[in-house]
Amino acid sequence: MARIDAHQHFWSLTRDDYGWLTPELAPIYRDFQPQQLQPLLSAQRIDGTIVVQAAPTRAETDYLLSMAAETPFIRGVVGWEDFDSDNAADNIAELAANKALVGLRPMIQDIPDHTWMLKQSLTSAFDTMIQHNLRFDALTLPHHLKPLLELASRHPQLKMVVDHGSKPDINNRKFDGWAKNISLIAAETGAYCKLSGLVTEASPNWTTEDIQPYADHLLNTFGPHRLIWGSDWPVCTLACSYERWITTTDTLLKDLPDAEQRLIMGDNALRFYFGDAGAS
Repeated sequence: MARIDAHQHFWSLTRDDYGWLTPELAPIYRDFQPQQLQPLLSAQRIDGTIVVQAAPTRAETDYLLSMAAETPFIRGVVGWEDFDSDNAADNIAELAANKALVGLRPMIQDIPDHTWMLKQSLTSAFDTMIQHNLRFDALTLPHHLKPLLELASRHPQLKMVVDHGSKPDINNRKFDGWAKNISLIAAETGAYCKLSGLVTEASPNWTTEDIQPYADHLLNTFGPHRLIWGSDWPVCTLACSYERWITTTDTLLKDLPDAEQRLIMGDNALRFYFGDAGAS
């Protein structure tokens, strides 16, 4: 069994294309590179990662792809492309020629129009993703879940994963609306969901008990075969260390059989991003 961190980031401040990354986020307002993550992976017996875009630029995607070529533990890159461009389909096809690219992620949470993903002009971009077997990482908030369900119905062949459980508002203990709509995604689509990013949605003094109801709901709806673990490092360090998220995950999943824990901690990521060959 491979243990895979299916959601982590790298960045260099000198690139200057991370609009959301400001000095107010002091703990992570610095460079994060593979040499800093490697010891954490080794200590927690993580065999590989999926590195995910953190800037809405093609240049950052190229940066991550070049990094993947030099970093053995990076199994794949989820990049970014401008879906609104008139040349989106051609640009996506060009990116797909790099075998390190496994998916794309528009930064939907930052787009003011919460129905942006349903624009007819984006159809060719999604169709090109399907044609080139690229995965769609859905970076959404709870109010995006209804449009996301419609998007999935329009493109049933699009392989989709919901990042961070769609970021429920754990800090304010908002549950019911999020739970209803994420349940519909699980029941009516073939989407996967990432067990990641929850700690930064909780209060600064969060406990495992705060996270448990949300993790349980994701497990109960998506099941152990469609839930994928990720760290969201280094963003997670705003709320906890890499080690603490691992130990929290161990507690969240402790009642599952070992075989189901292995699915969540690695096998599902390989199957989702690489198909049956990746999970073999």
